[in-house]
Amino acid sequence: MEGTRRNFLKKSAILGVTGATLPGIAFGATKPEEIIKTDTSIRPKVLFFDVNETLLDLTAMKKSVGNVLNGRSELLPLWFTTMLQYSLVSTVGRQYNDFGIIGAAALQMVAANHGIKVTEKEAREAILEPIRSLPAHPEVKDSLKALKEAGYKLVSFTNSSNKGVQTQFENAGLIEYFDERLSIEDIGKFKPHTDAYDWAARKMGVNPSECLLVAAHGWDIAGAIWAGWRAAFISRPGAQLYPLAPKPEINENDLALTVRKLMALK
Repeated sequence: MEGTRRNFLKKSAILGVTGATLPGIAFGATKPEEIIKTDTSIRPKVLFFDVNETLLDLTAMKKSVGNVLNGRSELLPLWFTTMLQYSLVSTVGRQYNDFGIIGAAALQMVAANHGIKVTEKEAREAILEPIRSLPAHPEVKDSLKALKEAGYKLVSFTNSSNKGVQTQFENAGLIEYFDERLSIEDIGKFKPHTDAYDWAARKMGVNPSECLLVAAHGWDIAGAIWAGWRAAFISRPGAQLYPLAPKPEINENDLALTVRKLMALK
């Protein structure tokens, strides 16, 4: 009897561990059709826009960061993913720092790993100065104007600070197109944490299914869809969707093509 009891407990423990580490097997993974139930032929009540790369051209900042890395432009993707990684580390650890400050810290880390000496001051200057005056992508202003005239409510939603995005929009001439500017600075949790999308929807007084995010980052699109939002992906050069996330309803090369599809909605 004692041996039988031990075997039962051992099997139960194994199943318990399996259930904890493999929820798709034990509890059923969330399926795309369980997330997306909205009629995608109707207009969302609010269009949310990511800012950097989606609306603003990052070429100048990439050049500045590349210069600090001794011209090692191949390290730029690693720098960006490290910045994103540590923004999420901060969120999980219940900490908050300005996204640009995290970016500067990530730049120092990448530089150090490749034998390049970069001071904190140099790292911050390489990011924070050029990012304030980034130009909009060529098609952005006309696209936003068309959406505005069509009656859409436009809201920017960014991981950057409130002051930072205001400065960016003033310098890029985008202020007039947006009804509201939202920054995760107000909740201290970076996208793609689900709480960030939930907060933005509540802030605008709409349900998640009535929100549509326009973004050029696969991780942002995935986060929005997992939070019950609709999404439109702008596949800027180097941008890719996350294969393990549900596909967005719109996937185009630039904002102008995306706008055509949004304008066709009822």
